[in-house]
Amino acid sequence: MGIAFGSISTGLPKDIVKQIMAAEQVPVQNMEKQKSKISDKKGLVDQLLKMVEDVRGNLATNANARALRELKVDTNNEMVAVTTDKSRAVPGSYQLEVSSLAQKSSAMSTGFADKDDSNVGVGFIQYTMPDGETKDIYVDSDNSSLAGVAKLINKDSSLGVTANVVNDGSGSSTPWRLVLSLNKTGDASAVNFPYFYFVDGDQDFQLEFQRAAHNAKIKLDGFEIEAPENKLKDIIPGVTIDLKKAKPGEEFTINISEDIEAVGTKVSDLVTKLNAVLKFVKDQNAIDDKTDTSRTLGGDIMLQSLEGRIHAAVFKDVQTDTGLHRVGELGLTFNRTGTIEFDTKKFQALIGSDYNLATQILTGTFTPEGGKTEGFMDNLNATVGTALRVPDGLIQSRKKSLQSNIEQIDRRISQKQKYLEEKEKNLKDKFSRLEGTMSKIKSQGAGLAGMSGGGSPVQELG
Repeated sequence: MGIAFGSISTGLPKDIVKQIMAAEQVPVQNMEKQKSKISDKKGLVDQLLKMVEDVRGNLATNANARALRELKVDTNNEMVAVTTDKSRAVPGSYQLEVSSLAQKSSAMSTGFADKDDSNVGVGFIQYTMPDGETKDIYVDSDNSSLAGVAKLINKDSSLGVTANVVNDGSGSSTPWRLVLSLNKTGDASAVNFPYFYFVDGDQDFQLEFQRAAHNAKIKLDGFEIEAPENKLKDIIPGVTIDLKKAKPGEEFTINISEDIEAVGTKVSDLVTKLNAVLKFVKDQNAIDDKTDTSRTLGGDIMLQSLEGRIHAAVFKDVQTDTGLHRVGELGLTFNRTGTIEFDTKKFQALIGSDYNLATQILTGTFTPEGGKTEGFMDNLNATVGTALRVPDGLIQSRKKSLQSNIEQIDRRISQKQKYLEEKEKNLKDKFSRLEGTMSKIKSQGAGLAGMSGGGSPVQELG
């Protein structure tokens, strides 16, 4: 009977190294699971961070009285377009009459059959500016068409004139005309177009029509005002009026008022963003026997602290010119679900009756001593700032801690993997050498059996 050493020379399974390494990978797999749980938590912290940053973004654009304020304009939009600088404009009602629009000096040439093939000749156009300076526009044979003359004029911006070639729509055989317009309007920009000097043209090239420049004329609350342009700035402080149409004798109203609805929309948007944070906290803290708290933030002290600070900001008294008040007077109250309800009717009632008080509750007010009281938005902004402060803010520090844990696990996994790679290599070398050794022993055993006539060497020795 021969000596047997298994299916291979050693008698060990062929995948023995693979089996050993699979067992060695168990700690790595456990670390990966732990990392996955921490990553899930960090993902939730990132969500919360984004929500709180949204709150801060709203506060950054609305947390002072000037930014929060919005103005509404009611007027005759057919006659004028009105824009306001909300930091300077004052609510009020104004009567306006547009007697005439400002216009610029302009002139139109005689007609030609074609704008490109026309030949006006060579020469120059001369005009006199309001200050007496004379301007000359020279036209050579290369630019002797209507289009060429216009191109030549528009090429030199220092002339202060714009040229256009237009079809007058008359249906005549010579509908194409050159129109010259000074770039500025008003009496102070009036010019004369007295001379066209051209020779060798197909027909006479001269000015057929002219229009003089003049100021815009309006009446504001019955008082006549002239302006060089149709855009009137600061005739009413902080208000820009673009004149569209003139109707002498027709008076209309420009009414500027606080836009309560727009301010309410800003507050409502803030409440929506704040409620997203509060709902997130509530959802994370909704723990039951099926909740895997190793992957959620349920019971996390950070959430409790953040929620408590938001509540404190909502309930904190605000100093105003008329004493202490709370944001609840503006319709912001907590409901049973732990989120904030915004009563827009209550808000509009207070801000409509006492705009200053409402805005002071929200944004604080300046004191006679030069200081400033903190409004609801200021208090909330401080809470948000503390949570988002880098690196030690309430949320930022929690994120940093989780990220640090993930990095530590990554380092341990990396170290373990390097160790396992080396161990696998060593095991393969060892089993390879063992296989070679056992193969030699087996061959020697077979040789001994042959020398004894085929019997078992063990039996022969016995």
